[in-house]
Amino acid sequence: MHDNEDSNEYVVNGKSAIGWLIDRYKVTTDKKSSITNDPNDYSDNPRYIVDLVERVIRVSMETLDIVEELPALEELPHPANWPVEWNNS
Repeated sequence: MHDNEDSNEYVVNGKSAIGWLIDRYKVTTDKKSSITNDPNDYSDNPRYIVDLVERVIRVSMETLDIVEELPALEELPHPANWPVEWNNS
């Protein structure tokens, strides 16, 4: 079982799910149009962002638990023309 700090270990495309959420859900203003994007306006529910963070942490932790339970990968031998860049480091 994982704790909340472990949720940062769940990484997709080089970013933790929490990191992605932080990048996407901050107040920004477009320089050209002066339009402000405020994630706090996405819902009338004052707990919207808090609940979203809670769900992302839960999904991240549950995904880590599932991945840990997967059986080890049994790879076949590499063919002679296997690119060296594909080798596991």
